[in-house]
Amino acid sequence: MAVPEAVAGLAAIPGVRTAAELKQPSSEAPAAAAAGSEPVTPALAELLPGGGLRRGTTLSVSGSTALVLALLIEATQQGSWAAIAGMPELGVTAAAELGIDLERFALVPNPGAEVVAVVSALIDGFDLVVLGPGAVRGVQPQLARRLAGRVRNRGAVLIAAGAWPGVDLELHVSRRKWRGLTDDGFGHLEYRDVVVTSRGRGGAARPQTVALQLPGPGGATAAGRPLARRGLTEAAG
Repeated sequence: MAVPEAVAGLAAIPGVRTAAELKQPSSEAPAAAAAGSEPVTPALAELLPGGGLRRGTTLSVSGSTALVLALLIEATQQGSWAAIAGMPELGVTAAAELGIDLERFALVPNPGAEVVAVVSALIDGFDLVVLGPGAVRGVQPQLARRLAGRVRNRGAVLIAAGAWPGVDLELHVSRRKWRGLTDDGFGHLEYRDVVVTSRGRGGAARPQTVALQLPGPGGATAAGRPLARRGLTEAAG
């Protein structure tokens, strides 16, 4: 079945709406979105040029699904729409526990063979679109440029969970360590320490490295312990 026919069939089902119908213009748009960027949790702001997710750009995240989800929290809570395609292992419960507003969140576990058409439709209707590892793997530079151009034209943000050709900003997570366990391996997991390094184009060419608790106590993303100078150099390299 062709994609337009499939979409028309779904839209005909009572209670099902297309992405364009879901995303209605709001008079209460987030201040950051009005200024050309999507807001993020304060602990992540230092990693991003201007302190937010700049509209019309592409990002890649490696090493942590939790960071991918954390980038969506503040935006959905402040009125923006987000969609994830190609993460069949992800459940809405996990997204809700991290703080994503499910009223402004769509999940396409497996876009199938029509992944390009599905992602293009999501870019047209949502503010932030995430591509899971399965959808990202094997993307050729020509296709990446096409989707990046669509993102720029629509003023959306594309987040790839993995390597992405010609990406505007890369976020890499390392030094993951859970806290709360005793020396013998028993105890309750309280939070996870990670180090995140960002590197990109233009004003983001100089790497930025921060320590985070991802997730922190209670599930929210929080700032971690300050990095020693030696650790900062190693992470940036």
